[in-house]
Amino acid sequence: MPHCIAFLRAINVGGRTVKMDALKAQFEALGLTNVSTFIASGNVVFETRARDLATLEQKIEKQLHGAFGFEVHTFIRSMAELSAIATCRPFDAGELAAAPTFVVGFMAAPLDAARQKIVKGFNNDLDAFHVLGRELYWMSRHKQGESKFSNAAFERALGLRATFRGVNTLQRIVALQAP
Repeated sequence: MPHCIAFLRAINVGGRTVKMDALKAQFEALGLTNVSTFIASGNVVFETRARDLATLEQKIEKQLHGAFGFEVHTFIRSMAELSAIATCRPFDAGELAAAPTFVVGFMAAPLDAARQKIVKGFNNDLDAFHVLGRELYWMSRHKQGESKFSNAAFERALGLRATFRGVNTLQRIVALQAP
């Protein structure tokens, strides 16, 4: 069975506290196996026989909404996809090495041309962005909190949901799953 990871939006932020054991139990209730969580920010690794991961995302969202009482947008990637995402370097190597912030935003689908144009408009002296498939790569030349860009700003501007993770976190997840 393929290993996958679900990146959950809005877990353990804004007063939406979820214990990792409870989260794991909800995934297991869906018949997913070898379920584990990685840090308490909504990263759930599991195995599944499901072939249609978009449908599985919807099932997980429905399960979590029923269990916890709030929307939890879910973005699933295979471990092979995550490995490629975690090693992708779409920015100048020197700038990236000096940047304190390198983050990946996960989306449900690739952006259309109009939304890609909006993302290009986010680029400035502080922040650089690159869209590749269903991911948005964000490099900031300052600390993340010093940027005017945020998950909320992204969602407002594009009218869609996303969740962001630091590349270091992604690399750690991949390393833990290596045989």
